[in-house]
Amino acid sequence: MSVPGAMPKHNDRLLCFYGDDFTGSTDAMEALAKSGADTVLFLDPPPPELLAERFPNVRCFGVAGVSRSMTPDEMERELRPALERLHAYGTAVVHYKVCSTFDSSPRAGSIGKVLELGRSVYPRQRYVPILVGVPALKRYTLFGHHFAAAGADGGTYRLDRHPTMSRHPITPMRESDLRLHLREQTDLPVSLMEWTALDGVPEEVSARLEHRLEVGEPAALLFDVIDDPRLEAAGRLMWREAEERGTGLFVIGSSGVEYALAAHWAKEGLVDPGGARLQAAEQADQLLVVSGSCSPVTQSQIAWALKRGYAGIRVRARDWLEPGRADEARRSLLKQALPFVEQGRNIIVYSADGPEDPAIAALREALNARGMEPADSGRLIGTQLGRLTSDLLRATGLRRILIAGGDTSGYVTRELGIYALSCLSAIVPGGPLCRCYSEDPRLDGLQLALKGGQVGGADYFERVRLGG
Repeated sequence: MSVPGAMPKHNDRLLCFYGDDFTGSTDAMEALAKSGADTVLFLDPPPPELLAERFPNVRCFGVAGVSRSMTPDEMERELRPALERLHAYGTAVVHYKVCSTFDSSPRAGSIGKVLELGRSVYPRQRYVPILVGVPALKRYTLFGHHFAAAGADGGTYRLDRHPTMSRHPITPMRESDLRLHLREQTDLPVSLMEWTALDGVPEEVSARLEHRLEVGEPAALLFDVIDDPRLEAAGRLMWREAEERGTGLFVIGSSGVEYALAAHWAKEGLVDPGGARLQAAEQADQLLVVSGSCSPVTQSQIAWALKRGYAGIRVRARDWLEPGRADEARRSLLKQALPFVEQGRNIIVYSADGPEDPAIAALREALNARGMEPADSGRLIGTQLGRLTSDLLRATGLRRILIAGGDTSGYVTRELGIYALSCLSAIVPGGPLCRCYSEDPRLDGLQLALKGGQVGGADYFERVRLGG
């Protein structure tokens, strides 16, 4: 099994992260890979011997999770042991990676609960840095309020007025001040390092941070991010804290954490951005797209592709609520797809056509009638789409697939029997093409793109097929 790069010692590893969904995890991996830091993404915390024997060269690694769809009780049971394992690896930074739109609520994907877990696992840490802005993804935090672009070509909106996030089916964002948003999820105090405090020489900036820690004694400190210089300043402060601790710094944030730290690492000579090996992949003859995303960005991408000859197969997610009907429905979808593969067509299998699709409300009503939560839809749709994707790949030998939707990506990828991913080609920021590692030779080397709902322009599917 080929792995890139020069071999570091175990304690040379700079960072490990746990992603709250799969698309966000590949986003963080891409940010590190572009910086010149060899990175591998695992589906479960890797045994130390796997790292040592198969990936001895990596400077950073991640674990792709699905905690964005977990309840606080599930997080306590499943996430706490994962964070304890990450702490034991001995990397300088341990990052809990959240979506750059801060998707969370008191009942699903609670970042406040994560903050409480982090304080428990790292009891001697002075404060937990929280950094969510990512200028590369058009995500900004200003005086604690968060802003995000709507797709690659859309305008930038305050989070509570964002056309997608304000009406997200699971975690609708009704508050743009991230401190107030977190207050609904935890009683721990969160202070702000506003953008004006990040200006100036390093000594002045450090003194301002110390003042905020002394005055408020916060459990966490939220960093404003409005541009790359202030992003790098935040990275410098986090790295200084990690170096002074010497036992691993726990951080919460988007891939802005990786961009911030990598910018500082480059100045310190710890990574070489010129050594990054990302390059355009070869064009694929066919692409399979599997989508559980409800976002208008994905909706426009599906429409763009269908107009240009992609074959569309619509999924009735309600058919998957009953185990007996689920198997029958999956066989029917497979039967629809196989002729398109034989014809050489690109295929889109999708469960929703945008946020106003009546099927979303119908599924929510069906879940409610069975005593299930709306958050259960991600697990339901993702698992069944994963089984369908696995059946299709094994029946056809397709070698490039794209999965759209954060929760969907996690469940589909797990159903495929893949244990790790590495970054192969940068398509658009936050949506790279990856190389899969599997013990199944039919899936080892499979090329996979995982796309969050807000990632990419209208032509993103075709760009993935072309390889960037």
